[in-house]
Amino acid sequence: MAKRDYYEILGVTRTATEVKLKAAFRKSAMQHHPDKNPGDKDAEAKFKELNEAYQCLSDQQKRAAYDRFGHAAFEQGGPGGGGMGDGFGSSMADIFEDLFGDMMGRGGRRSGGRERGSDLRYNLEISLDEAFAGKTATIKVPTSATCEACTGTGAKAGSKPKTCGTCNGAGRVRAQQGFFAIERTCPTCQGRGEMIDNPCTACSGAGRVMRERSLSVNIPPGVEDGTRIRLANEGEAGLRGGPSGDLYIFLSIKPHQFFQRDGADLYCRVPISMVQAALGGEFTVHALDGSEAKVKVPEGTQSGKQFKLRGKGMPVLRSRDVGDLYIQATVETPQNLTRRQRELLQEFEAESSSKTHPESSGFFARMKDFFDNLSS
Repeated sequence: MAKRDYYEILGVTRTATEVKLKAAFRKSAMQHHPDKNPGDKDAEAKFKELNEAYQCLSDQQKRAAYDRFGHAAFEQGGPGGGGMGDGFGSSMADIFEDLFGDMMGRGGRRSGGRERGSDLRYNLEISLDEAFAGKTATIKVPTSATCEACTGTGAKAGSKPKTCGTCNGAGRVRAQQGFFAIERTCPTCQGRGEMIDNPCTACSGAGRVMRERSLSVNIPPGVEDGTRIRLANEGEAGLRGGPSGDLYIFLSIKPHQFFQRDGADLYCRVPISMVQAALGGEFTVHALDGSEAKVKVPEGTQSGKQFKLRGKGMPVLRSRDVGDLYIQATVETPQNLTRRQRELLQEFEAESSSKTHPESSGFFARMKDFFDNLSS
């Protein structure tokens, strides 16, 4: 059976550049790779065909011979001589290293066994007053720090790590399997690329030790519950001199005795007497900024009425804007009445009318009409 044209197999023209050849081969090889098509004989055959075509056309001398003589260039005794089989496995390993090196671990090699430290989380609870004004808090964080005895190398003073002889410092070793070169973590150095013959006694070769550190955290005004503050390089120290991770401060705000928060606005419930609600008056409230404000209560104020104090709420984080303070009046029903107070209230009730209690009178009138209409 006649072989297919190599250019046709790769889906490129005869004038295709090396870049286009490589791109076409990579696309088709990824599609027909045996690992993606287990048990598919057609895909396996197609994959081998692609390999053969690319091995030829990616080599300038072989491509020139193929362009001139076709497949005859590599037949026994042909101008190419030796056929395609000589050194096929090793050359294909080079091709795949070039094309798929990142997939086979080349991009994941560690440099000198140094690893970045882990990020840490610290939960910090503050009051609403502190969230309003901002503060500088000092926290103590138990974490790993760079070992001073070995300066993070993990090796005893006067010595230093040696390059792993198995992987030559790469952290990975290669095993040839047919057409493919398979890479895996070096079993000798566990991927670090280095070996420590004389480990530091202070850190047992880790390059870091456990310590409690005191850190200063700047909390800006206007922070909300759940705000996250990042302290770069204040996390866990890296292994063997690697970079440190980051520390993340998660803020939670304790409930306030008087105020509830909704974004930048504050809400406060203030009880007023029934007489004050009926006749009107005023009361004084304190804001979080330390100021006092008088709230005028108009005559006939109902329970739930809100009064807005502009600019007395929370500051907006990293902004000059400020929220508002909403005062909600709650009419308090009197308790433990004296006999005289009862008599006065009974007299008041006897003389009251729909004009005195328009809301309740109107409500019951509307309810009666509604159900009368249902029954008629």
